[in-house]
Amino acid sequence: MISLVLASNNQHKVTEIRKILPKSFDLVSLKDAGITSELPENKGTIFGNASQKAGFVWEATGIECLADDSGLEIDALEGRPGVDSAHYSGFPISADRNMELVLSQLKGQKNRKASFVTVLALIQEGVCHHFEGRVFGTITEEKRGENGFGYDPIFIPDGQPLTFAEMDEKMKNEISHRALALGKLKAFFDLKEGS
Repeated sequence: MISLVLASNNQHKVTEIRKILPKSFDLVSLKDAGITSELPENKGTIFGNASQKAGFVWEATGIECLADDSGLEIDALEGRPGVDSAHYSGFPISADRNMELVLSQLKGQKNRKASFVTVLALIQEGVCHHFEGRVFGTITEEKRGENGFGYDPIFIPDGQPLTFAEMDEKMKNEISHRALALGKLKAFFDLKEGS
C-alpha cells in the first residue's frame, strides 16, 4: 500500500484522483493529516503551484504527499486562463462565470484550440518528482453537458465528439489530462517496485 497525503482542498479533484488511481494507493485527506489552512498557490505557474503545495504539506507533516495543479490554456488568449483558471473571473470562484468569460473573449474567434494541463508534484523521501499530463482540444461556442467540473462543459478533446462534461466518468477518467499525469505517477511506482 502506498500512502500519500493528497494536497488539495478541491473535493472534485480528490474524488477524481481516488477513482483513477488503483486501490494500492491510500490517499489521506488534508483534514486527516491535520492541515486545515488554505494551501499556498502564488508561484505564477502550474508547475510552481503544484510544487509549492506539496512542499507546504511535506514541511507541515513530514508525510509523503501528492499535489495537483491544473489549468486550461487557450491559444487565442495567449495561454490564458492558465494558472489563473480557477479564479479567472474573480472571486468568489465560479465555474459558470469563468466559462462565460472565456466564451465571451472567444466570440467570433476562429482559432479555438486549447489544452488542459495537469502537473502532479510528489514528495517522497524529501525529493520532489513531477508528472505532467496534457490533452489538446478545442473550445466550444456554448456549454454542453452536465458531468465533470470546471471548464469541462466547453472543452472537446481532439478526436472526440463530446465535451468532457458530456462524457461519462469512466470515459473521461481514461483520457483526461489528470489521468495521463496519474498514469505517469503509477508507472513511476511500478518501476520502483520492479527495481
